[in-house]
Amino acid sequence: MTSENPSKKKKIILAITGASGSIYAQRLLQQLEQQKDLVEVGVVLSKNAPDVWNHELGIPFSTIFPVYDRSDYRAPFASGSARYEHMVIAPCSMGTLGRIAHGISDDLTSRAADVILKERRQLLCMVRDTPFNLIHLENMRSLTIAGATMIPAIPSFYSRPTTIEEVVDTVVHRILDQLGLELQTYRWGE
Repeated sequence: MTSENPSKKKKIILAITGASGSIYAQRLLQQLEQQKDLVEVGVVLSKNAPDVWNHELGIPFSTIFPVYDRSDYRAPFASGSARYEHMVIAPCSMGTLGRIAHGISDDLTSRAADVILKERRQLLCMVRDTPFNLIHLENMRSLTIAGATMIPAIPSFYSRPTTIEEVVDTVVHRILDQLGLELQTYRWGE
């Protein structure tokens, strides 16, 4: 039996936590919306994510994709049978990372991450907090061993970005690359 999606759309869960870095989630949503014919996205926000979003971006949260309540265990991606192949947590707070690393499924984000890991599918954690302490590093190590990929919100400057959006996109494009989506972006040596 394969995990391939019969509709051929990539099924992606996007979890947005209350860590600083809402612009990363905003830019990722904008990029995914441009590819809405190729992706099916379900969104879940942590309790603090809307407040951080409003504080950092000065606009209310909105998306064309369905948004599920953090306590909605009837969301399709709360079960492996829904066959969501990818999950991105952006930004990923260290509290969320720690709960997932220790198997604590106390909300839809941690439940979905648990499902993704048990099904051996792709979990991308865009960790945002800094500096890292040993507990953070051990939690990242544990999740990496379990199959997750850590994508710290560390921009690159090879492309000589000139706006905050271009700086943010250097990280967002790494996520999109990991998801296997086509995009126009700076490539080293091209």
